[in-house]
Amino acid sequence: MTQQTKYTEDNIRSLDWKEHIRMRPGMYIGKLGDGSSPDDGIYILVKEVLDNSIDEYVMGAGKTIEISIQGSKVSVRDYGRGIPLGKVVDVVSKMNTGGKYDSKAFKKSVGLNGVGTKAVNALSSFFRVESNRDHKSASAEFEQGNLIHKELLEESSRRKGTKVSFIPDEVIFKKYKFRSEYVAKMLKNYVYLNPGLTIIFNGEKFFSENGLKDLLEDNNNKDDMLYPIIHLKGNDIEVAITHSKTQYSEEYHSFVNGQHTTQGGTHQSAFREALVRTIREFYGKNFEASDIRKSIISAIAIKVMEPVFESQTKTKLGSTEMGGGLPTVRTYINDFLKTQLDNYLHKNPAVSESIQKKILQAEKERKELSGIRKLARDRAKKASLHNKKLRDCRVHLGDIKKEAHLETTLFITEGDSASGSITKSRNVNTQAVFSLKGKPLNSYGLSKKIVYENEEFNLLQAALNIEDGLEDLRYNNIVIATDADVDGMHIRLLLITFFLQFFPELIKEGHLYILETPLFRVRNKKQTYYCYSEEEKRNAIERLKGKPEITRFKGLGEISPNEFVHFIGDDIRLDPVMLDKEMSIDQMLQFYMGKNTPDRQKFIIENLKVELDIVEEV
Repeated sequence: MTQQTKYTEDNIRSLDWKEHIRMRPGMYIGKLGDGSSPDDGIYILVKEVLDNSIDEYVMGAGKTIEISIQGSKVSVRDYGRGIPLGKVVDVVSKMNTGGKYDSKAFKKSVGLNGVGTKAVNALSSFFRVESNRDHKSASAEFEQGNLIHKELLEESSRRKGTKVSFIPDEVIFKKYKFRSEYVAKMLKNYVYLNPGLTIIFNGEKFFSENGLKDLLEDNNNKDDMLYPIIHLKGNDIEVAITHSKTQYSEEYHSFVNGQHTTQGGTHQSAFREALVRTIREFYGKNFEASDIRKSIISAIAIKVMEPVFESQTKTKLGSTEMGGGLPTVRTYINDFLKTQLDNYLHKNPAVSESIQKKILQAEKERKELSGIRKLARDRAKKASLHNKKLRDCRVHLGDIKKEAHLETTLFITEGDSASGSITKSRNVNTQAVFSLKGKPLNSYGLSKKIVYENEEFNLLQAALNIEDGLEDLRYNNIVIATDADVDGMHIRLLLITFFLQFFPELIKEGHLYILETPLFRVRNKKQTYYCYSEEEKRNAIERLKGKPEITRFKGLGEISPNEFVHFIGDDIRLDPVMLDKEMSIDQMLQFYMGKNTPDRQKFIIENLKVELDIVEEV
């Protein structure tokens, strides 16, 4: 007979605001992470504080924001109006308290529900807020959301505005570190969306005069653009468009009220539809949508009244209405492009001719590839049934997009022993394994036809589900897991070349990583340390004293599944693969995979690593 669990009044518990945030952080900031991914929680904390300063600028108060990140401490100082002094404690520690419920004060605000800074406060081991206004100053300090000190100065010479400082709590965010590249990218987006705003980050100045036009120019090499950027602006909408000469896929940067909607939403879908409709009408031909959008690089920003997002992290817009008596988001964007883009193409025949040639070329390539694509898809389906290249997981990215704290990962491994160890130790719900058969083909300089003709590439593309772009990508993280020897480094380089050549947006959007695995195991009868460097090994030997047993892992296959579980679980170490902003993709591919130049030989000898950019810690 099954024993029933008692359910009484004692089982009912009410949590206060900070307890709930700390118990369920994913509801408020998405995933936690360690700082290796741009959407990790520590960056969301920075964003939540920064959003309030941006809203001040939007309301015409304060043209400069200063940000400092030193180690684990973050400080954000604006020169806006300052929080009303009597409410300094309340706005960072009482849920549903804030000034953004008054639509007169914040008509098109980034944050609306008064949760952001409370979450930062609750998830920080140290949190301090200071407000300066009316020649007075008020401040409050907290630990894990608990008020420990507050102060009110009747006289103050400090400039008006608000300063927030915090340290993410290591109890919540374990072994984290801020990466300056991710912070800088976030800040650049803010200045693109707010021309005239100056943000100073650790002494470096960020400023934009031309909005989304600057965004496309800064993110792409000028030589790769098919034609000068089309830059269109209207009331509550801004658009920038060009096509890449070499990129195969579509690339979109979308924003709502200054928020980077990395997962798109109703506005991005409407833009894609409106672009196709406008192009068809302009040329008077019913071109395939995929041919029109192939290789497009674009950005769209809109402002709506009281936007509805699909999660607290605001990565996808759910609103269908613009608000304020305007038509729907879809109609508004369509009418804007129908008028403004059509006018631009009529006035700029050289651009319209370039676009038409690009569409016709895409159409030709699609028809040439149609037969081989069908055969490749059929082969991929049969292969997935009959071989063990892909050991899939149960949950995929499309299933969990509304739950930002969940992630899916595909490990790309070499050799049966390495893939076997990862397969046995992985989380079968969210971690998949793709096994390579020997070294991949060097795809440098080859056409996309090779993706369908080469079995490895065809199956990898099918596993990721990226044949037609990233919209249906099945995994958040694509992790290259190879041995840390010369052969392993070569395989990494060949895989990165494949992604750069055919799917650069995977790297641009921060999906590609290198798995770090330990080089040494140092242990005695009581303790075991896994060491990722010679320095960590020396420290472990000192801690254990005596003569501990030292094992040098020559390859992933030597690490047992029981041990591997430590390296791909909560303590996983990932190095993001980043693009070097000083080099175009063509230049990078030429450097790494072109003729064996002295420069490349010197680089490989000195570095023996294939990160495309050395990630600088703040």
